[in-house]
Amino acid sequence: MSHRILPTTPTAKNPPEQFSGDVWVDPIASPQEDGQTMVVARVRFAPGAHTAWHSHAKGQTLHVTSGTALFGTRDGDVIEARPGQTVYCPAGEEHWHGAAPETFMEHIAMLENAEDPAQTTTWLEHVDEADLNRPRG
Repeated sequence: MSHRILPTTPTAKNPPEQFSGDVWVDPIASPQEDGQTMVVARVRFAPGAHTAWHSHAKGQTLHVTSGTALFGTRDGDVIEARPGQTVYCPAGEEHWHGAAPETFMEHIAMLENAEDPAQTTTWLEHVDEADLNRPRG
């Protein structure tokens, strides 16, 4: 098989069951051949929009391309990341991420599919206001 341009996938709005506020995703890469598991997407968050709590079977790498990103974990830490910074979320770690209230935010999300792709991400409950408003580190 030789190189080729892949078909463009339309921008999709992420579902309210898993996201609060307006969040859009543009797929960039997905498995093309047997044995490949890499998934990459550009995700854009309106100010204050964020994911629900979730975890990934094989971890997730997020590279911030614009705006101010917030990343929270169950231990109460909330870190702030700026364009050019990359955050790694370990396998199985329950976390959330989204845009700071004052700005749009975009990141590139990179992860490996689980053996069963339906088990790649485990979605949990929405994040409450107390967790969203913790001091940023």
